[in-house]
Amino acid sequence: MLILLAFIIVFHITSAALLFISTIDNAWWVGKDFSTDVWKVCVNITNCTAINENNSEYQSVHPIQATMILSTILCCVAFLVFILQLFRLKQGERFVLTSTIQLLSCLCVMIAASIYTNRHEDLHMSNGYDEFVPSGQYGYSFILAWIAFAFTLISGVMYLVLRKRK
Repeated sequence: MLILLAFIIVFHITSAALLFISTIDNAWWVGKDFSTDVWKVCVNITNCTAINENNSEYQSVHPIQATMILSTILCCVAFLVFILQLFRLKQGERFVLTSTIQLLSCLCVMIAASIYTNRHEDLHMSNGYDEFVPSGQYGYSFILAWIAFAFTLISGVMYLVLRKRK
């Protein structure tokens, strides 16, 4: 039972780490001499410009930023709730609250990645980007966001099925 508990904790921490990396790192869309994410555009790694109201597609980036931050916060809160429920639940009860919070985190990261998938062409063709940005490809942070979606979904379902034992 202790091995299962350790696996669940490591799995949850891995999910949170994936969410932190995909939210913070500048690699949602990459090319030869540039990288961009939901926060800034960097050319030659040193020349970075923040994505702000001056960008015509800022209203598309803003919900992506918000839902990625929210998913990361919810994942961390779910971990704290799980630790609290380990000590507070009676034997045989399920971790429903932890599961609900983790599934909400899953939903938020899915929304963010889906919006970016749908809007990336419009985002990179707007006037806030250089002319070579549309020639890029999805970066590892974008892929990590989708992997984090799968991890949070699996852990949310795992918490729903899991019962507290001795």
